[in-house]
Amino acid sequence: MERKKGKTARVILLMSGGLDSILAARILMEQGIKVSPLCFKSYFFCPDAAQKASDYLGLPLRVIDFSDDQLKIVKKPKFGRGAAINPCIDCHLLMLLKAREIMEKEGFDLIATGEVLEERPMSQNKKSLALIEKESGLAGKLLRPLSAKLLPATEAETSGLVNREKLEAISGRSRKRQLELADKLKIKEIPQPSGGCILCEKDYGDKLACALKINPDLDGNDVLALKSGRIFFEKQALVVVARDKAESEILPALAKAGDTVFSPGNFPGPAVLVRNLGKKLSEPDLEAIGRSYLAKYSKKTPKDPRIEIERR
Repeated sequence: MERKKGKTARVILLMSGGLDSILAARILMEQGIKVSPLCFKSYFFCPDAAQKASDYLGLPLRVIDFSDDQLKIVKKPKFGRGAAINPCIDCHLLMLLKAREIMEKEGFDLIATGEVLEERPMSQNKKSLALIEKESGLAGKLLRPLSAKLLPATEAETSGLVNREKLEAISGRSRKRQLELADKLKIKEIPQPSGGCILCEKDYGDKLACALKINPDLDGNDVLALKSGRIFFEKQALVVVARDKAESEILPALAKAGDTVFSPGNFPGPAVLVRNLGKKLSEPDLEAIGRSYLAKYSKKTPKDPRIEIERR
């Protein structure tokens, strides 16, 4: 169907910064559609890749910080988790709900994503894609340009606002067709495949799961601390041991009320942060924990080590 004349479609595109979302943008732009990329940042991922991709495409990127809203669904997802602690369906749904608010407020015609059917087993199978579309209230207004011909047509396609014949029918995890499209569309900067979200990493997921078991009411500072050094749990206390100079400088800045920070005074060693997560430990207990970890991860400790202790 030819694109409807007399009107230029306006589309919000969820931009991850990966090749799929770049291709989705270019496929729509080739039709003369006005694309407005949108991305989210949180405690678990940053917008750097999306910004780089948007700059490459020459499009202004809108960034929304939804850290606290995302943390709520990480603690209690409605639609389950992936292989780690990642609630991918809930997270994507949250993004679409926020994008829908912008669409309705600012008069966009539809929302698009770079999703590819069956590329991700949990969140991009037909059942999940349909579920997300329904739960987001975007039935008929959610376009996946890379797999559109394998999915029901959106209102924009049936009306001719978007030319369905110029969309794709990609399925599966192979990037062969995407790379062909990138060559055809003369996309020279091709990002390497990457998850981008630390929630998908099993090591971090295990740490977060352990911390949530001790304290289900973790806040944003807690989840940031969990990725700021070597992580240990002692008697329901969180122990963070810096791995290098940069982390030794970060840990004191992360400390909040009730924390204790240990730093070597007269010998080389890492900063150590000790935080009560569950049962409140006494100051002597916290001090003993901090001193033991500082000693364990320090080199050339003198006979009379001076340890600087800061209680918040």
